[in-house]
Amino acid sequence: MFFKNRKMSKWMIFLAGLLMAGKVNSQVKISGRVVDGKKKPVYGVSISIKDSYDGATTDSAGNFRFTTSEKGIHIITATSIGYRTTEVEVSIASDPLEIEILLKDEINELKAVVISAGTFEASDRKKGTVLTPIDIVTTASGNADVVGALKSLPGAQQVGESEGLFVRGGTATETKTFIDGTLVNNFFYSSVPNIAQRGRFSPFIFKGTVFSTGGYSALYGQALSSALILESIDIPEQTSANLGVTIIGISGGYQHLSKDKRSSGGLNYNYTDLRPAFALIKQKQEYELVPIFHSADANFRIRTSKNGIIKYYGTFSTNQLKFYTPSLDTLTYKDGFALKNLNTYHNLFWRENLGKGWKMQAGLSYTYNRDDIESGLYNSGNEEVLLHGLEFKNFQQLQKGQYFNGKLVFEKRFSGLNVVRFGSEYNYTDDQTEYTAFNGNVFPLEIKEKITSLFAETDIYITNDLAAKVGGRFEHSALLNKTNLAPRISLAYKTGKNGQASIAYGIFYQNPERIFPPANTSLIFSKATHYIAQYQKVTSQITLRAEVFYKKYQALVKTIAVNAQQIATGNGGYGDAKGFELFWRDRKTIKGVDYWISYSYLDTKRDFLNFPYAIQPSFAAKHTASLIVKKFVTKWKTGFNGAYNYASGRPYYFIATDYQLGKTEFTDMGKTPDYNNVSFSLNFLPNLGKKNAKMFAVYVISISNVFNFDQIYGYQYSYNGLRKEAIVPPSKMFLFIGAFLSFGVDRTEDAININL
Repeated sequence: MFFKNRKMSKWMIFLAGLLMAGKVNSQVKISGRVVDGKKKPVYGVSISIKDSYDGATTDSAGNFRFTTSEKGIHIITATSIGYRTTEVEVSIASDPLEIEILLKDEINELKAVVISAGTFEASDRKKGTVLTPIDIVTTASGNADVVGALKSLPGAQQVGESEGLFVRGGTATETKTFIDGTLVNNFFYSSVPNIAQRGRFSPFIFKGTVFSTGGYSALYGQALSSALILESIDIPEQTSANLGVTIIGISGGYQHLSKDKRSSGGLNYNYTDLRPAFALIKQKQEYELVPIFHSADANFRIRTSKNGIIKYYGTFSTNQLKFYTPSLDTLTYKDGFALKNLNTYHNLFWRENLGKGWKMQAGLSYTYNRDDIESGLYNSGNEEVLLHGLEFKNFQQLQKGQYFNGKLVFEKRFSGLNVVRFGSEYNYTDDQTEYTAFNGNVFPLEIKEKITSLFAETDIYITNDLAAKVGGRFEHSALLNKTNLAPRISLAYKTGKNGQASIAYGIFYQNPERIFPPANTSLIFSKATHYIAQYQKVTSQITLRAEVFYKKYQALVKTIAVNAQQIATGNGGYGDAKGFELFWRDRKTIKGVDYWISYSYLDTKRDFLNFPYAIQPSFAAKHTASLIVKKFVTKWKTGFNGAYNYASGRPYYFIATDYQLGKTEFTDMGKTPDYNNVSFSLNFLPNLGKKNAKMFAVYVISISNVFNFDQIYGYQYSYNGLRKEAIVPPSKMFLFIGAFLSFGVDRTEDAININL
């Protein structure tokens, strides 16, 4: 029995060996190489025959090899993190098989190139961020004003005699501001002669800022030069209250968060009285009524779904002032100016995910603004007088405006980051002006406008290294009875791990300014064409941006003076702007110090308004530069912020038009001295590091123009051109001291640059 079993075992082993040998002989060798889009080998790629256990992993040279007994038509799959899964159909016979597999990048936000030509992002969630929201608050020269901080970036001019953002040779009206996608009218406080006004909105209500110096998205329009796009905050983390006390006013607010943390609401009030500051710091103007501001705002936010939210924000503000300045037109007399302003703004926004890759954003905004202006000639006793030939100085002007903006945007996301956006916008304005002359004659003027827009754009990610944004905008103006079509395109290519190059092209249209009543002629859209090329390299510690641009203006408004008022005569103006810009930010080289340097070169000329021909406008400097330095000393619980701003001299001219003779007198008067400004601010946080504290405090001291540099923005001339006077700041230096208290939420981090 034992013998038989032993003999049978030998036969079984022999048969098994024959079967194994046959199987080995029937196996086929499969080998190959895996490369990426640049033909570089890819390491660690998993290679396998679909629905089988046969496969291998690529080595450092991208090579793989394995054997299989499968026959016929099969699918070989290649998978690797960061790449799309690739499938290759092969026919397996008896001969060895060699294949090459091309892997394409899996496009995702962490690896993908960012389309950034012409745009500075200031957001906690965007790649390529140049400034964060806290940077805006702690920039010493910005004076806690959004636009003031942005003037430290390339492209923006250091204009101090007028409010607004002057970008790349464009006027302030060529930059438009949007909050949560909708247009904001009267973003700044009402204009005052030769005194730049602040923005109406606190930087603390915004969580993200996009400052586009050109080439901005097709979702926005009616801006020849630039778009400032602000995104308001969502639901807060918890209920809180705040109190602010400064040498010029007091503020307070309360924000309530519901128990389920799905909704919140709040109120804030601010009172500003400049009398204490003007008593300490002498002003150039002689004030009869020192500026006093009252402002209040309210908000509510409701979470409608996991990613959906409804947000409302509304403001109400009033201010008034009256001052005198020595008259250039007649000695011993004064020019008087008085202003009463009332403004209210409301914004309602809804964002929702609709499912299957669809998103929707809808926004409505409404603004009402009223300015009561008085101008006159006064004697030494501040009594109003009428002088022959100068009667035009004595007038009253009532300006009322209502503005409504509605916008609806749909977004569809496809594979990867590929997105299509499209929608429509409606903009309604009603401007009313009532001009009362010295003799009581009243000249009313009302201009109503309805602009209807359609827009679409798509983000196309070919690979993680190559992307494009292609779009267009269609607008129809009821007032002009004209239609425009504006194409826009941007391309971005990743040149290395942290570097990328971008180019952008676009056409932008804008209605003529309504401050110039039209003569007996029809006006059309003004037009600007942008060309931009940019290189940037961004790491967590260092940012480098270099950009060149060319901008061509067409159909700019020309004016002529009639009774000291500029009247629009047509769209015969033109011009161009070209230059280059550099931005360098460094948090690495000097331990614990964050600094950035910006520089702009601008070569621009334009023939518009009452210019006799194409000349460099008086608001544009050829060279501008900024140095911003920040250092927080934890041991002292103190943040130190410094800023130096420079601009080369700007040209100034004497231009006078004789309407009856049809002649214009023009004289190039030279350039102003270079502009220099050194600012410093200090933030002290006594509660930093304290546990279970119920109140948190931030004490602030800020000084502008520390070294008392003489700053001349330009010159103004008498009516006959015989006398001139420098346009200078109201005071050489300004000092701000304040204490800000918060209850319930530790806001001390808001005073520290979180990037340090």
